[in-house]
Amino acid sequence: MPGFLTDRCDGMTESDVKKILELLVEAYPEAQCPLRHRNPFELLIAVILSAQCTDNRVNHITHKLFSIVKTPQDIIELGEERLIELIKSCGLYRTKGRNIIETCRLLVEKHDGRVPNTMEELTSLPGVGRKTASVVLSVAFDIPAMPVDTHVFRVANRIGLANAGDVAKTEKQLMERFMRENWGRVHHLLIHHGRQVCRARNPECRKCKIKGYCDFTNQTS
Repeated sequence: MPGFLTDRCDGMTESDVKKILELLVEAYPEAQCPLRHRNPFELLIAVILSAQCTDNRVNHITHKLFSIVKTPQDIIELGEERLIELIKSCGLYRTKGRNIIETCRLLVEKHDGRVPNTMEELTSLPGVGRKTASVVLSVAFDIPAMPVDTHVFRVANRIGLANAGDVAKTEKQLMERFMRENWGRVHHLLIHHGRQVCRARNPECRKCKIKGYCDFTNQTS
């Protein structure tokens, strides 16, 4: 995978890191954002809803929601109570409903109804943290970003691609290790591996394609 990695490979060799990514690409060749969307606005709403909620549940909710609303103004006119009814099967639905209404108001008032494409502008919206903003930048706008959710944090630190005690440091280390144009790809690969094999509880190390390079496996075997 020429050009996939930078030469910053603290803790393991560049060859090891390259092999890990080759194996992950082989295992998850179609790894991409699982949240269904047709534009940056739909992705933004879906990612806000995805906090403490499964992707399948979010897709079920947005399938109906996006058949009713198409724009931020549509959600404002829908109103908070009706919105909450539509997203009620999602965790933290009241907080998310308020945040989505306020976010849509700001999109209309400050951004002409469009989703902004900078980290600073995105994180100024209610319910949009750095991870959510990074997903929108990477997936909707193809702007290099490294979203670090619980799966990416766990897998990166277990494997040894990162050695950090918090999300911010993990993000920084992964961004230093990989070339900018591949940040989004790495993010999706680590998420897929975390969900399918390297789970928080009872990781399936025996079936893991990268177990020979993994710090966690080597420490517990």
